[in-house]
Amino acid sequence: MARRAPAFVCQNCGAASGRWQGRCEACGEWNTITEEGAAAEARAAGPGKPARKGRPFMLEPLAGETEDAPRLPSGIAELDRVTGGGFVRGSVLLVGGDPGIGKSTLLIQTAAALARGGHRSVYISGEEAVAQVRLRAERLGLGSAPVELAAETSVEDIIATLSQGKTPRLVVIDSIQTMWTDAVESAPGTVTQVRGSAQALIRFAKRSGAAVILVGHVTKDGQIAGPRVVEHMVDAVLSFEGEGSQQFRILRAVKNRFGPTDEIGVFEMTGLGLREVSNPSELFLSERDLGSPGTAVFAGIEGTRPVLVELQALVAPTSLGTPRRAVVGWDPSRLSMVLAVLEAHCGVKLSGHDVYLNVAGGLRIQEPAADLAAAAALVSSLVNAPLPTDAVFFGEISLSGAVRPVAQTSARLKEAAKLGFGRAVLPESARGEVGGDAGLVLNTVGGLTSLVADIAARGSPKGNREGAAVEKNATQARFRRENG
Repeated sequence: MARRAPAFVCQNCGAASGRWQGRCEACGEWNTITEEGAAAEARAAGPGKPARKGRPFMLEPLAGETEDAPRLPSGIAELDRVTGGGFVRGSVLLVGGDPGIGKSTLLIQTAAALARGGHRSVYISGEEAVAQVRLRAERLGLGSAPVELAAETSVEDIIATLSQGKTPRLVVIDSIQTMWTDAVESAPGTVTQVRGSAQALIRFAKRSGAAVILVGHVTKDGQIAGPRVVEHMVDAVLSFEGEGSQQFRILRAVKNRFGPTDEIGVFEMTGLGLREVSNPSELFLSERDLGSPGTAVFAGIEGTRPVLVELQALVAPTSLGTPRRAVVGWDPSRLSMVLAVLEAHCGVKLSGHDVYLNVAGGLRIQEPAADLAAAAALVSSLVNAPLPTDAVFFGEISLSGAVRPVAQTSARLKEAAKLGFGRAVLPESARGEVGGDAGLVLNTVGGLTSLVADIAARGSPKGNREGAAVEKNATQARFRRENG
């Protein structure tokens, strides 16, 4: 007799187990393993069912003519930038984000833009009634768009309805966690149902050529809920990021089979929905507090787009045995490395200080080129020395204290000059990559010690008292301190 398939599945990561246990061994989460009908699926294939003979198929040579995948522009430039130029026929996209971040708003705007362009767009909601979707559309000024709506959760009924008449160019499923299929004996929202429903919708997309967008819930740590296999099955995974208190929203491609994965789309949440931001640098820097210690402007690159953003740092004496290290919008491990380099090579002692670092505007920085700007903001806050308001910083810091060059230096400098900045602090080895038309005064640094010394020399008496963490024997010629 055939062995029964495991019927206990983790609802967080999708790992299967032969018995129930309180903690999932794969992801470490507690109380996420539930019993599901996986054994019924194994019996459906059945030990008594004869194995199907395979049929030979034709193999193609590697060399040959290739054609770009035909795309359908969405009508929203920022979304097209992230997807690589529009929706590919037969592609399936998974969009995730925190509740209330604006996923449904973005997708109803996209469906309305395509519908107004003469393409059939269908919006299937499993969480809201048709009347609720209509109210949102009216509030956004999209009530006249010929978008077809439905409130349905049965995958078989959805596919049967979409197969009638003209094939839709765009289908939005909001959300995949609410869908269920008869092929799986499990409750809606479970890992088995999410996987089965996604498989059925992906088969429909590949067969019909319709672009399907699946909305996915996220867990408390920001990861898309459900089995990771769904992310591997779809063609693109888009993450909608942003803070609820901020009006900025960032759309980022985590995976994209038909385009880049390092582009971002920037939106602003308004009363009439999401508005595209064509110049995010100007928006991120619109509310700068000029002349305040602890702020530095970082010239970064997101994909092919240069983005200028403000890094804010606060260094304050701690009252705890273990100082706090809080980071918003940057890698905490990267901050720990920068603090270690400052202490080991620059004589900056921060073991008795709380350190807070924030990326203004809700943007999440991933490239190491922000090391130099973060270090400048930290030292500026420590010694109470405001940085020049017309300067931008970028450069990667190595463990030896050297400042390493980064890619696309010219694009960063051109963006800074366009926004009115007059100088740039950059790695010394990057001077040869800069053309003569940069229009900025370039202050090159070969090591972090020289930059720290220049900032500390401008510190006020208050900063000197608070900056007692700088060792007296560390580069005494550069760190001049007033007595008393």
